[in-house]
Amino acid sequence: MGEAKRRKNTLGENYGQDTRILPWVPISKSQAELFVSWTTRAAWIGIVGMVVAWVTIRFIGPAFGWWQVVA
Repeated sequence: MGEAKRRKNTLGENYGQDTRILPWVPISKSQAELFVSWTTRAAWIGIVGMVVAWVTIRFIGPAFGWWQVVA
């Protein structure tokens, strides 16, 4: 008997389905991995946005304000 058949006999009707993180939590491992990838991407977008805002406020904003005072 091959390993796949043995696993199918052992798991029964749960064979081929995603496994859950914990039996009482209705979230599968693939859903958890997808959540982690999305939140990681969102965190990097937030970091880049914060750096752009900081550069704008720190350097670009005062430069435009200085030109208005002179002119």
